[in-house]
Amino acid sequence: MEPQEPQRKIIHLDMDAFYASVEQRDQPALRGRPVAVGGARQRGVVAAASYEARQFGVRSAMPSVTAQRLCPELIFVKPRFEVYKAVSRQIRAIFAEYTPLIEPLSLDEAYLDVTQNLPGLASATQIAREIRAKIWEQTQLTASAGISYNKFLAKLASDFRKPNGQFVIRPEQGPDFVAGLDVGAFHGIGPATARRLNELGIFTGRDLRSQPEAWLRQHFGKAGGYYYAIARAEDHRPVVPDRVRKSVGSETTFPQDLTTIEELIDGLQPCLDEVWEYCQRADVLARTVTVKVKYADFQLITRSRTVLTPLASAAVLVQLSHELLRGLLPLPKGVRLLGASLSTLEPAGAVEGRQLSFGF
Repeated sequence: MEPQEPQRKIIHLDMDAFYASVEQRDQPALRGRPVAVGGARQRGVVAAASYEARQFGVRSAMPSVTAQRLCPELIFVKPRFEVYKAVSRQIRAIFAEYTPLIEPLSLDEAYLDVTQNLPGLASATQIAREIRAKIWEQTQLTASAGISYNKFLAKLASDFRKPNGQFVIRPEQGPDFVAGLDVGAFHGIGPATARRLNELGIFTGRDLRSQPEAWLRQHFGKAGGYYYAIARAEDHRPVVPDRVRKSVGSETTFPQDLTTIEELIDGLQPCLDEVWEYCQRADVLARTVTVKVKYADFQLITRSRTVLTPLASAAVLVQLSHELLRGLLPLPKGVRLLGASLSTLEPAGAVEGRQLSFGF
């Protein structure tokens, strides 16, 4: 009989309001005040919000004008991604003291597999506590941690004691923990899918677990198999070091149809800001730009362009996206939704020394 693999011990580490916390650390006048990292201009987008701002409903990816309306006292600070990257490297070095199995999700969060860890500690809870203490000691920033036996549960757990806390979901607790959650709280189930599940009478993890896998696949395709597994608190994905996301996208549905190129350009800008800021946060570069357009009659089209070398700046992204939009003229009908995505992503460090795309 082959020996069984040991139960995995996974930690999800998530920095608390990372960008905003760095700004409050470096600028004492901002401490205790509602802060948004991002542009205050008409078409700006909030990249991060302090906990003081979140009390007013301000959230990341929110249009800046909406955030300002929710919180008139909101202070906008321009992002300093080079600073955030430097702090992220400090934090990553702390992780590396405990395990080589580190899967970054962005500059401010990562999975760690500590089943076999470098100090030889038996308790993942102790490891998470030590890591959080070292992060505070070296950066004066707080982090939250979720500890469990798989990635899905560890990520859920990290939200339960925010900010500056940690939460454990043990193997015997996993299925019951998932059963009591709303499906909208599951990572991997977005708002649109949650609404569709609700329409089918599925509101909680318990409801989801009651459905056969074949039924879920019938309604949700390949994702149905994933929903079947997580409803049972099962997730066999390993922690993969140096993981790079394949693509990142953003889209907006408009209350009134857009009919001119000026409206299309203005409407697409928040999406471009969001995907570019993701690339800055994750320290990745892209070679493929895709613009998504849904017309008033729900006809959906996409237009893409792939360049030989990664995009060097937000200005290049804007230029290329506008060219794709102009290729749709004359508009056959009004536009109800616009989206932008970046793909063919690769770590920025992998392209150092290569020529970047500065124009077309």
